[in-house]
Amino acid sequence: MTTASAYQALDAWIDAHFDEEVRFLQALVQVPTDTPPGNNAPHAQRTAELLSIFGWQAEQHAVPEAEVRDYGLTSLTNLIVRRRFAEGGRTVALNAHGDVVPPGEGWTHAPYGGEVVDGKLYGRASAVSKSDFATFSFALRALEALAAQTGAPTIQGGVELHFTYDEEFGGEMGPGWLLRQGLTKPDLLIAAGFSYEVVTAHNGCLQMEVTVHGLMAHAAIPHTGIDALQGAVVILNALYAQNALYKATTSKVPGITHPYLNVGRIEGGTNTNVVPGKVVLKLDRRMIPEEDPVAVEADIRRVIAEAAANFPGITVDVKRLLLAKSLQPLPGNAPLVEAIQKHGQSVFGQAIPNMGTPLYTDVRLYCAQGIPAVIYGAGPRTVFESNAKRADEHLELEDLRKATKVIARTLLDLLT
Repeated sequence: MTTASAYQALDAWIDAHFDEEVRFLQALVQVPTDTPPGNNAPHAQRTAELLSIFGWQAEQHAVPEAEVRDYGLTSLTNLIVRRRFAEGGRTVALNAHGDVVPPGEGWTHAPYGGEVVDGKLYGRASAVSKSDFATFSFALRALEALAAQTGAPTIQGGVELHFTYDEEFGGEMGPGWLLRQGLTKPDLLIAAGFSYEVVTAHNGCLQMEVTVHGLMAHAAIPHTGIDALQGAVVILNALYAQNALYKATTSKVPGITHPYLNVGRIEGGTNTNVVPGKVVLKLDRRMIPEEDPVAVEADIRRVIAEAAANFPGITVDVKRLLLAKSLQPLPGNAPLVEAIQKHGQSVFGQAIPNMGTPLYTDVRLYCAQGIPAVIYGAGPRTVFESNAKRADEHLELEDLRKATKVIARTLLDLLT
């Protein structure tokens, strides 16, 4: 069997089993994994059951309850599936995360229904990133079917599926935990992404909690209190002014523009007739690859402190919630990039650029261990198009079909 005919055999197997792949993804979408609260062990159990139908025994690595609780989640079990071929060769890991943000409002399709309408599958995590539980599983199944054929190319090495449940909280209890426990050390990694580019760099992320303390008082005698909300507004204005300045700092990485800051949550006060005594802000600062995370955090703390000094009487506590470093490409990722670009061009009929993304992911944790990695999977050209983290998140099923073929062909290249 020639290499070209091997690619055709992989494609044909995926086409023949595509309805099954769609049903597999629907079953995954139908088990909620809202994070918070992060009760994700039931989804891992369901995923393991579905994988067992393929004859695979998924290792279930439960993170200790105390660690999970201290981290702010409820339950967390990570899965590893290991499939070996002939001796020698590389081990290639495929990682996707099952945890998701809560669905929120505005859905016209059931967020956990997995409904298929007009060639699109709707549901939370249909695009990010339960879709790639399906992409990666069925690409591996296609490769196993090819390996069993007489005259097929000799496939060496192995493939690992890493299905983890902590990307929304930063990945330290997902891939980070698996790596720290010594449970895996692949040679190469492909992580969940979208179909029309291969991503080799991404932003870092700093998340902080800012607590503004004032003094509660009756609204009829407000002068006896210190309004924490008014103090918080001063701090917010300073942060937003700083955000405007970030536009002047641009990244040299294609696909990444400039740093930015978002205040995504505000809580405070006790009642409408009470001067607020405490307000809590939660902010997210995205860092371009060229920035130093230590300097970024110090600057944010400076801005907050200087603003607070302009509102007498308040005190401010600042706590770091997350510091995720940016993804910097490792030299060893060239075989991944070249294979995905080659097969993406062939399957999608268009060039697949190598670029960065303004997102942050847990892929950085693999690269921090010296494992070359890229981001590629099933999905549209942009996060916006998929409605990821918004109502009516969806996946074009043709993107799923084609991305599965690209991954299967890429694995064949890497393992023969």
